[in-house]
Amino acid sequence: MISATQMRPGMVIKYNNELYTVFSVSHRTPGNLRGFVQAKMRSLRTGSMTENRFSSEDKVDRAVMEQHDMEYLYDDGEYFYFMNIETYEQMHLMKDLLGDAVNYLIPNLKVAVEFYEGKPISVELPPTVTMTVIETEPGLRGATVSNVTKPAKMETGLVVAVPAFITEGEKIKVNTAEGTYQERA
Repeated sequence: MISATQMRPGMVIKYNNELYTVFSVSHRTPGNLRGFVQAKMRSLRTGSMTENRFSSEDKVDRAVMEQHDMEYLYDDGEYFYFMNIETYEQMHLMKDLLGDAVNYLIPNLKVAVEFYEGKPISVELPPTVTMTVIETEPGLRGATVSNVTKPAKMETGLVVAVPAFITEGEKIKVNTAEGTYQERA
């Protein structure tokens, strides 16, 4: 149990017998009233965002998560298969648990899978992923300085805005948090 004032973004807490990821926390002390903590949280079960107000004296239950390094292997349309790097055990996760992460899963990608009481809860992607451009408009010669972008389709189906000089078949680094072009790989 931790004090509500010790909550930080990214923490997983147990509230009303459900797991929530804390998105933002602000400590407020309005005038001559008692201070409180305003927390924006996302339910790990439903994915819905809620905002809760905690008294400064309230205690919240911090969920103890296990983290295992895994390697993405392949998907069969319904399930996505991962292998534990240490034990070589394989497991599969459903698409709805992975959410937007499916757009960045390329074979042999190392990810961290968080478990709560033996059940997989979420997948943490690396900050950038190197992907191959499979479809884009032809590149323009001498367009290295302009800030004009064009859409490019990656090997997973993700569409990213890239500079005009990027051509099909090139490898680029994509930011997994924002889904944006970073640099050539």
